[in-house]
Order: sequence, then C-alpha cells, then structure tokens
Amino acid sequence: MFTRKLLFVLFVMVSSAVIAEDGSRLWLRYDSVGSADVAVSAPKDKTVEIALHELNSYWHGRRVEMIYDNSVNGIEGSYTLSYSTDRVEVRASSSIGFLYAAYALLRSQTLGLPTTGVVSESPQWPLRMLNHWDNIDGSIERGYAGKSIFKWFSLDVDKIEEYARANASIGINATVLNNVNASPKILTNEYLREVKTIADILRPYGIKVFLSVNFASPKVIGGLSTADPLDARVGRWWKSKVKEIYRLIPDFGGFLVKANSEGQPGPGDYGRTHAQGANMLAEALKPYRGVVIWRSFVYGANHKGEDRVKQAVSEFKPCDGQFAENVILQSKNGPLDFQPREPYAPIFDNIEHTTQMAELQITQEYTGQSMHMVYLAPMWKEFFSFVSPSRLKGVAGVANIGDDANWCGHHFSQANWYAFGRLAWNPELSAEDIAREWIVQTFTKDNTFVVPVCDMMMTSRETCVNYMMPLGLHHIFKFDHHYGPEPDGFKPEYPLEWCPVYYHNADSIGLGFDRTTETGSAATMQYREPYASLYNNLSTCPEQYLLWFHHVPWTYRMNNGNTLWENLQNKYKEGVSMTHLYKTAWQGLRGYIDDRRWKEVDVRMDEQVRNAEEWHDTCIAYFSSFQNKK
Repeated sequence: MFTRKLLFVLFVMVSSAVIAEDGSRLWLRYDSVGSADVAVSAPKDKTVEIALHELNSYWHGRRVEMIYDNSVNGIEGSYTLSYSTDRVEVRASSSIGFLYAAYALLRSQTLGLPTTGVVSESPQWPLRMLNHWDNIDGSIERGYAGKSIFKWFSLDVDKIEEYARANASIGINATVLNNVNASPKILTNEYLREVKTIADILRPYGIKVFLSVNFASPKVIGGLSTADPLDARVGRWWKSKVKEIYRLIPDFGGFLVKANSEGQPGPGDYGRTHAQGANMLAEALKPYRGVVIWRSFVYGANHKGEDRVKQAVSEFKPCDGQFAENVILQSKNGPLDFQPREPYAPIFDNIEHTTQMAELQITQEYTGQSMHMVYLAPMWKEFFSFVSPSRLKGVAGVANIGDDANWCGHHFSQANWYAFGRLAWNPELSAEDIAREWIVQTFTKDNTFVVPVCDMMMTSRETCVNYMMPLGLHHIFKFDHHYGPEPDGFKPEYPLEWCPVYYHNADSIGLGFDRTTETGSAATMQYREPYASLYNNLSTCPEQYLLWFHHVPWTYRMNNGNTLWENLQNKYKEGVSMTHLYKTAWQGLRGYIDDRRWKEVDVRMDEQVRNAEEWHDTCIAYFSSFQNKK
C-alpha cells in the first residue's frame, strides 16, 4: 500500500533554487571533476578510452587501476571491483567489461554506496536487447516520445552517441533499429550504408546492431517471383544479402523476424513451417555467427475459432526441436499483447528444445502511453517469478525512445528504460532498489523526495491495473490507439479477437473469459502444474487472474466476502483514488527538483487522473447495464 510517509511531505516547499533541466541527461547527471586519478594496464581501444573519459570526467574517489585479467570469468562484460583504502582495482577480460565497471563506479558514487571489499558482476544473459519499432519514414509504431532518433540520410551522430552511452551505462548490448513490421527497403544498399554508420557509433559502447527484415524481401527488392524458403533461388538471395551486410558491418548481430502475423508475409504463405523459414535465414547467417530471432506472436487465419491466447503454443510446439542452433524464439511475457496484467505466456512451458528469449514492452502501449506514470519493473519481476531466467538466452524490450528532449515523453517513463537495462543485467535486483537508484540519479538524493516518489512508482502498476482492467479483465481498450476504455467495442470489419467484447464476455450472468477445460477454451491446460490446475479451478484461481480464466457470476463471493460486482467497483474506485493521491503528493514536492521537470510531470498527472476517471466512469456504467438484465 501507499505508505504514510508520502503524506508527510504534502504541501512541503523547498526555498532553494534548482537549475532548470529538460531531462535529456537521463540518469547520467554526473558532476564534472575535470580529471581523476586513473591508470590502465590493458590494451587501449575506443571502448577503454570511453571508460577512461567517463572516469576522468566524473570520478571523485580514490585512484582507479584498470587491469586486464583473463581469469575474470562469465559472460562478456563481466568485471571485478576490489576496493582498498587508497585505490580501486578494476579487473576485466574484455574492453566492454572496463566500460561497464566505469559506469558501476559512477553509479555507486552517485548513490553513496559502500566502497569496501570485492564486488564481482556478470550479466545474466549474453543478449540484452532493445527492439525499436521505428519506421524508415521517422514515425514510431506505439511510440509516444516524438519521431525516431534514427533519421535516415541525416543522422544525428551526437544523439546516437548519447543513446549508446545511456544504454551502455545499464548494460544493454544489442539493438534492433527498425520496426518488426519491416520495410524491405531497409535491406537496400543505401540504407545498409546508413546502418553501418550507426553500427560504427554504437560499437565502442558494446552494442551490436540487428535489423528486422520482411520475409518477402527477395520478391519486393530482389526481383524474384517467390520468397519460398525452400526455393534455392531464395536461399541464394539471402546468402548474398547477408554477405553484403557483413562486408559493411563485420559484427552485425542478425535478423529479427515477424512472420505470418497481422498481415506480415512468412513461410506459411508457401505452406512451409516457421522452422523452415527461420532455418533458411539461419543458414545464411551461420558462417558469420549471426542469429535469427523469430517472434512467436502469431494469431489469425490459421487458427479460426481458437482462443487467441492459445495460438502461439499451437503454432510453435509442433516445431520445437526443428529450429537451427542459431535460431532464438522470442515470446512476449504474456500470451496476449502486453496488457497491464497477464498471466505468464505458457509457450515458455511448452518449448523445450529451442532457445528462447523473452520480449517485454518498455513503451507503454497499454499502460497509459507517455501520459501516465506507470513503473513497469514490478510487472517484469512478476513474470520472472514464473519463468526462470536460467531458461532464457536473453531478453528484449520494445523501446520507448524518441527524439523528445527527455527521450521518453514522460520523465517517469525514463525509469522503465533504466529498469529494463538493470533487470536485463540482473533479474534478481528488486524493483524497489532499481526505482531508488533511478530517482537518486535522475532527480535528487533528498529522502524527503525519494521516499514518497519511490512509493508512487512501486504502487503505480497496480494502480493502473485497478483503474483500467482489474481482476483479470483484459484488452478492453479503444480500437487502434489503445488509449482509454471501450468495453462495448465491436466492429464487424475487425477480426473478433481484436474486439473488447470478445474478451470480457459480459452478460446477465457474469463476466470474464472462460478458459477452463470443462466449459471453456482449455487454455489453462497449456500451463505446467501446479498452475494448470490452479488456474482451472474457480476456487483456487488467484483473484488477480480471475476474469482472465473464468466467466464469473456477478454474485460470486470472493475472498473478502464481497461479490464480484462489489469488488470490481471497489477496484476501479481505488485506482482513481490513488491517482488523486499521486497528484496531491506531487504538488507537495514542488521545489525539490527543477521547476521545468516538475511542471511537465504535473501536467501529465492531471491527464492521468482524467483518464483514470474516464476508465472508472465508462466501465462501471457499461457493466452496470448488465445488472438490470439478471
């Protein structure tokens, strides 16, 4: 619950002047020192030079000695810090390890962490990736912070380097530059030369470049009559294109592919499987150690009448074990589409012989976009409590970055970019510790500000769930833009599984989607035990997923003794009340930070309150109409 400490700061004002800021420095607001005492006993390359520059510019502490040590084990980027009274020894077996260590030292300095003993750090996964949904025309699908920072044929080198620095500071080591709904043009030579320029900027920061590719590219830009993965001409075309890419970018990471989903072309167009399509690309990339990341987000024509949340397992389980070694299956954290709350995706239970990675959404498509303060780390921690990080090869985050001055539209949306990177490095970190790190580095270390703001952040995701879709309700957003409620939404020109009425199934009896084995879609049986049985039984199903798995009578008595309808009303009311409390608390924090950022957040909090009230009023009015039909 929201702590009482927040109430203590209401209407407290600070008289000291604070320098105005626009948020462009993110969490990297270091104080310059001019020159620090740093020595290097390691080969100097651009990456080490960046590490030296960062420490020489901002390190206030004791002497730092960087020592190359090939006994430092772990995934590339691992490092060890050994503190003594007069120096810090930084040991790493790679240049990027020294850079990550430099940022760790600066983070510790800002946070005032203890500087004693030995600290060894190694990332959880070798692949810690951002997925940009940026289009080549500069627009961003589900982007809420302006246009793309990748401005083709007029690249802003300084902006891209700032982007690289921010990502390296939190350990992100890969980026997909373009939308999964990819334009084939990205593979033309003129665009590839631009990709090379970007890759050259990112490389010293330890970031590999990947591209989303359109599966029909051999037809669209290659002059072939087919894109059939079993046609030898198609395979040769891709091999030639891959060779061209690696000639320009020797450390190119590989391809991200969205195939046979939402109208995108794929191997299914030719009666081929996902494995056959992915393996054809994998064969082209293998000589260069490139990988194919194949998304499992598929639904539609091949599964007519099947519950949408079951379709990924239905589609990919038969292919498990047939994918090449350099193919990674990338699946969303939930089985539907980045809802404020979903149970974990059962595909992680059903794929045993294919390398997998998780896809999280940093951009807030369904959680208030750039207008709502919703801290997503608690959602991601919830996912990792069900899906062991050890089963994954990596994690991808759909980026929330644009060319707005503050990068993310909402100043607090920066926290989600930061939290993604920190959890991608170490998923054992707590959401609260990450929030505190971000607040101190981004705003101030004054606990009168830090404590209540951390409370707001830590409760904000549950608040969002409550005022949007509590108790397991899902996908009742307005069509297309997904901002605001439309529980009565039905358009015959849309597939039924895009319509809100399909998901809530409100009628005179009750509410919710029946996914049980006895009377529903049997989606519960895609889960491993004990979750299959737990979710399938109305009396044992966790109430946060209740309406996801069950069609529940309005009069059903829940754990607190109240009916479903009473609890639903209370959840919506609680969500709205919390947004008002956030707003009031923020009013009391004016003066602790610069006025520009305070005002910009304040304006967005007004909008969050209005939108939460819209959700409450619309949904309660709509669902009330069914009470009169009982």
